[in-house]
Amino acid sequence: MRLLLISSSNVHGFGYLDHPEPAMRAFLGEARRVAFVPFAAHDHDAYMTKIRERLARMSLDVISIDDIDRAEAIFVGGGNTFRLLKTLYDRDLVGTIRDRVRAGLPYLGASAGTVIAARTMQTTNDMPIVEPPSFAALGLVDFQINPHYLDPDPQSTHRGETREERIREHLEENAGLVVGLREGSMLRVEDGVTTLLGEKTARLFRRGEEPVEIEPGTFIRR
Repeated sequence: MRLLLISSSNVHGFGYLDHPEPAMRAFLGEARRVAFVPFAAHDHDAYMTKIRERLARMSLDVISIDDIDRAEAIFVGGGNTFRLLKTLYDRDLVGTIRDRVRAGLPYLGASAGTVIAARTMQTTNDMPIVEPPSFAALGLVDFQINPHYLDPDPQSTHRGETREERIREHLEENAGLVVGLREGSMLRVEDGVTTLLGEKTARLFRRGEEPVEIEPGTFIRR
């Protein structure tokens, strides 16, 4: 399988998808026809138009997920993860996308699209605005991902849970690796090897262990 899992389409100091564009170009290679999944947003048509205009600047042709059989890659955009996964289930697309990607169709995900590449969507940051029939996601990687990972701000007066505390709560009930993926970072998966790309470190969480920071270029092992 080939996956490029982006933490965020928007990165401070860059325009929309500008920061990950070089990695996207390298990942896609000669592929030009991309099936886009807009279901994390409320207005699918507006989202499709936005992506179509942006990817046209990369000489990419954006088509509907309904035309996945003609696609040379698939891109699942960000938004609300609950809405995204529910719509994929409603449209009976979870298995279709999983099978096509496992068969070799390159997969790009951003934010919510990155979350659902994992076994479940349980490490999303989003509010449950709708209820999917299951938290089980695409299962393309055997670990969980928390995009937009935020470190505690020592100057903040906020006393609610930190992102790290929420991930530790997840691990109290669920075993396995969780990758805290900061904005400006992404994961590239090729032939079972997962590599951290970008300019930021990532934070790895495992039950019963202290979190570990890894540098860009590091291979992630479950």
